[in-house]
Amino acid sequence: MKSSSKITEGTRTNRTGMAISPHAEQMREVSGMTHPGSGNGGLHQAHAAYLKETHTIGTIPPPGSAKGAMKAAWEAIKGNKAIALVDKTAERLAFERTGVRLYDALLEKMDAAKGISGGPTVEAVKTIRDEELQHARMLAETLDELGADPTAMTPSADLVSVEGMGLGAVLGDPRTNVGQCLHALVVAELADNEGWTMLRSLAEDMGQKELAKRFTKAEQEEDRHLEQVRGWLKAHAKAEAEVAG
Repeated sequence: MKSSSKITEGTRTNRTGMAISPHAEQMREVSGMTHPGSGNGGLHQAHAAYLKETHTIGTIPPPGSAKGAMKAAWEAIKGNKAIALVDKTAERLAFERTGVRLYDALLEKMDAAKGISGGPTVEAVKTIRDEELQHARMLAETLDELGADPTAMTPSADLVSVEGMGLGAVLGDPRTNVGQCLHALVVAELADNEGWTMLRSLAEDMGQKELAKRFTKAEQEEDRHLEQVRGWLKAHAKAEAEVAG
């Protein structure tokens, strides 16, 4: 059985928990006096009206070149699949850009830590960061070939950019350690893997063999990224547990 000193080692002044707060009982009394959702009917009505009036997030602009316009028109004969392909390709481009920034932030965190228990090496993190950048460049070229604007924020691109803000906040927070950042990166890689699988499947369904081949290569590299980050997180957690044991 561990001693109390070992159990409490590394703890800090209570800032969030109620259990040992001297004001816990008063806080419970206040919560019992209020009822969530009461008296805010006007707010609900205003929100409902806003939802009806608002526009969609992001846009897919028309092709920016004659060559692109001809290709887009040819694809349009098959329905809206071309629009979906452009939207999902732009989605991955937006997320890969986020990925580059996340791994850059991890490198800064590792440099500030000046040595960590378990986890990745600087060289391994740089390799993933560079592959994320290569994916972004490939996707930008693909959008250009499709006659689309690589700089346009399509609906799906806009969505994942907002989603990525939370992950960026974790990596950029000076209070988070390497292990916590690795946890956020596992979340990012899980989402990234799902996105690549969807994009590759879409290209295959459209008969775009060359695009599917490009996307498959990136998907395989992202599979490796996920396994690496999972391994780093596990190793780091184990090392931290041994230090605290």
